[in-house]
Amino acid sequence: MKEISAASITKTVARLCIEANMALPEGLCRAIGEAAAREQSVVGRVAFDAMLKNIGCAREDGLPLCQDTGMAVIFCEVGQEVNITGGGFEDAINGGVREGYTQGYLRASIVKDPFDRVNTGDNTPAVIHTRIVPGDGLTLDVAPKGFGSENMSAIRMFDPSARPEDIEAFIVESVVRAGGSPCPPVCVGVGLGGDFESCAIAAKRALLREAGSGNGDPFYDGMEKRTLAALNATGIGPQGMGGNVTALFVHIIPMPTHIAGLPCAVNIGCHITRHARAVL
Repeated sequence: MKEISAASITKTVARLCIEANMALPEGLCRAIGEAAAREQSVVGRVAFDAMLKNIGCAREDGLPLCQDTGMAVIFCEVGQEVNITGGGFEDAINGGVREGYTQGYLRASIVKDPFDRVNTGDNTPAVIHTRIVPGDGLTLDVAPKGFGSENMSAIRMFDPSARPEDIEAFIVESVVRAGGSPCPPVCVGVGLGGDFESCAIAAKRALLREAGSGNGDPFYDGMEKRTLAALNATGIGPQGMGGNVTALFVHIIPMPTHIAGLPCAVNIGCHITRHARAVL
């Protein structure tokens, strides 16, 4: 049995909150640079220049990539041979979000109730997704999610007669409906199957996959490539100002589902779809 202290979890989450908000994963930086080189629109290239300058300044000066430093979403894989000591697991995570957003001077965006709209002042509570896995490790993925993109996400409960092209059309429809609101070029996570809530979680988890990496299943890899090509043919372009690059990637996570259903969730991320990982 491996012991991991709640204090070490808090410290790690605090660090990841700051890192994720100030430096993009290398794969995503590379994808943005490659997309900028492919953009044919003059205005689109100007938009890409501004994005790349912003990414560089944030990394060099230790500043947030965006004024919306997001709702803290934490994906946790907890080894079944791990014992958390010195405090509660979720309390430790929320303590890390509190410390990270306060110490990093990151914007507090969370209100305690959907209608009274009173700000909690420290960006807690976080959204925490936990899976118990074999082993004695603890993996933490901190994925701050801004709501300019989150508000553009969608879910549809298809029936089992839906074809792959119906799913692809729904993904494209969702991005077209969003237009320039989620600060394209967008990152698109898709959950397919499961039930209402699990496909939505899978869609968000799909955004954690390294940009540019292929889907391990050739069938879904083909769906991703076709949908990405269709998105980039919409003409929405960088920041919605027109161009041939509207999306950076489409990632699909398929899951087993009920014989009577085919849920599909589309979680849209902006061009700075942020996340940082640590393994304890």
